Amino acid sequence: MKEDLEAVVERLKPLFPAEVDVVAAYAESYHRHFAAQLAAMAQFELCERDTYMLLVWVQNLYPNDIINSPKLAGELQRLRLGSLLPPRQIRLLEATFLSNEMVSPAPGHCHSELAIDIIQIVSQGQAKAESITLDLGTQIKQMLLLELATFLRSYQRAFDEFLERGKQLRNYRANVIANINNCLSFRTAMQQKWQTQDLPGHLLGPLSELKSHGFDTLLQSLFGDLKPLFKRFTQTRWAAPAQTLEEIISTVGERLPEFSELHDCFREELMEIVHLHLVKEYIVRLSKRSLVLKSAEQQQQLAGHILANAELIQRFCTQNGSPATWLHHALPKLAEIIRLQDPSAIKIEVATYAAWYPDFSKGHLSAILAIKGNLSSSEVKSIRSILDVSTGTHEPFKSLFSLIKVG
Repeated sequence: MKEDLEAVVERLKPLFPAEVDVVAAYAESYHRHFAAQLAAMAQFELCERDTYMLLVWVQNLYPNDIINSPKLAGELQRLRLGSLLPPRQIRLLEATFLSNEMVSPAPGHCHSELAIDIIQIVSQGQAKAESITLDLGTQIKQMLLLELATFLRSYQRAFDEFLERGKQLRNYRANVIANINNCLSFRTAMQQKWQTQDLPGHLLGPLSELKSHGFDTLLQSLFGDLKPLFKRFTQTRWAAPAQTLEEIISTVGERLPEFSELHDCFREELMEIVHLHLVKEYIVRLSKRSLVLKSAEQQQQLAGHILANAELIQRFCTQNGSPATWLHHALPKLAEIIRLQDPSAIKIEVATYAAWYPDFSKGHLSAILAIKGNLSSSEVKSIRSILDVSTGTHEPFKSLFSLIKVG
């Protein structure tokens, strides 16, 4: 058609008087013929490929490659030939196309290249829509994002079921790690696809939950093994805290190779969780009210043990990739509260501590102050009152004491 009309414009038009308008005669005849043919085709039950090709012809190739082609645009635009199909028919075809594409991002199986497959399907759907019209591309992008979010939520739920039911499988842990690693593949692919680091929460949320539940599963056995070791602090009334902590650190160190198949960024996240667990459980043991020290010397000795243990935890976790610098003050500053004897100095230290850890409550403070058997009830009450005054918080704030229950 294009070559014929170019021949009409270049070779026939000069041979005819202007009033004949031979270009219009040919162009309108071709247009009516094609419109009739496409209208007939559109009445059939079209497969996905036919629906797509018909839309590409009507919305893209015909108006852009023929009507607006360089050699014909000057002649054909004035004729206002219009679309090959009526608007209502186009809308029906576009609805069918969008529906077809929405079915594609929901495959029935998962494998190691799941993220690549899914994002590829989304990209192909958007590219196909844009090849019809940019407006259709914009429409389908929002629909595909919603469909992708639905798929990710379904994927997360399926993973939770696997965590519960697949425990007896020989490659259970390898599967858990592979699915956690998938979260990075999804996030990277989506960021590259939409050229942004700030992905919406409905896309990242399911991935964050999947990763979190995977970490909980991977660490469950390790944390179970550590529980009786931490209990030893209170069972021995803190008689040999250095040896107990060394055994705890040794147990963690022996288990770390189990997580070597995680991507580096996830190993760091997992190590931060381990770091938090060690600090949290240490504070839990300090808060058991099983140790009451009457003298300043005893309190200073315990504070020294806590400082030494804090340094060992921090050094071990940092060397193994923990980025949790926010935990560095948690134990040393508690040690300082235990070491200090002047109530006014203790109040200043408590205020500073609450700025670092805003979830440090009066209940937590009371449990720590219970160690200091030489404080009067009025002094304890006065120190506790400092938490009634807001001192501001250091950003970003993460939960520590809200994870610790005190009696």
